Formats: sequence, structure tokens, C-alpha cells
Amino acid sequence: MKIGIVLGSVREGRAGESVARWVLDGARAHGGADFELIDLKFFNLPVLDGAYLPIMANKRYANAIVQAWSNAIDGCDAFVIVTPEYNHSVPGALKNAVDHLGGEWNGKPVAFVGYGADGAVRAVEHWRQIFGNFDAKVIRAQLSINIFAEMGENGFTPNERRAGELDGLLDSLIANAG
Repeated sequence: MKIGIVLGSVREGRAGESVARWVLDGARAHGGADFELIDLKFFNLPVLDGAYLPIMANKRYANAIVQAWSNAIDGCDAFVIVTPEYNHSVPGALKNAVDHLGGEWNGKPVAFVGYGADGAVRAVEHWRQIFGNFDAKVIRAQLSINIFAEMGENGFTPNERRAGELDGLLDSLIANAG
């Protein structure tokens, strides 16, 4: 089983990189699956402007960048989405990336690690609705990281309960992907 940890921010100096790397390290220590970091910034996706619905593309895209994104996502059995919250909602670049695909997400389990002023709880609630469109199995457990309490000059410094919370999230995700 392969679980993709999707780093959903593309901003310079993004806080999510240290969060995603912590999730990856914790996931590898947890075990139970193969884990891969999928950094959205690496793909540099264009704005979705095609005349087609991505679900109709049958995972074959004319744009090589979109095809590479499709291949990365389709190769996973489940996901941990590491998402910031922008303006009380989801980040535009990640929403655009999700919208580029269709069948690659269908029916797959998804868990969320959110970070922001209020732990990205609003963004995660919006993601739950969005991924429901793909009939994804959205995991109830989530990590809600407060950037004021757990982010500093050296990036993410999780409080002591976070490792156990991550283990619980991964237990549920793996059980639903198996």
C-alpha cells in the first residue's frame, strides 16, 4: 500500500514544508505502508482552463505537467493532505490541483493535517465537502496545528500530543485503505 503525503502550499517560505516533513518522518516510523511526499510546488500546474471535465479524461491528459500530477496521485492508495488555510478556506493552488483530476481521487481514503491561525479547521471542513464529490473515504481524525503555538523560526515544533494524534490518524487511514 502506498500513501501519498501531499504538501499543498506552493508559497515561498511556506510553513507547510516542515509540517509535511514531520508527517513523513512520523509516518515512516509508524509503518504499515509505504509513504511518499508529493510536493505540489514541484509540478507547477497551470490554471485549470480546459473545455473538458477532468473525470472524462480517463487519466490521460494532453498537458505533460498535468499527466505527471495524475501519475503521482493515481499511484497512491490513500492520502494525507497537508493544507494551509487561506482566508477561512482552502488554498487556491491545491484546489486547482485537485480540480485538474477526477478518477485519480475516486474512492480513496483521505486524511487531513491542517495548519493556520485556527488550525485550518475551516479549510479541512471545505476539503471534506470537496473530496466527498470523489466518493473519497474522508477520515474523521485530523490534526489541526495552530501556527502561533507550534511554528517558530525553525519551522514546525509540534507539541507533545501530536505524535500520538498522527499515529491515530494513520491507523484509521491505513485501516480504511486496506
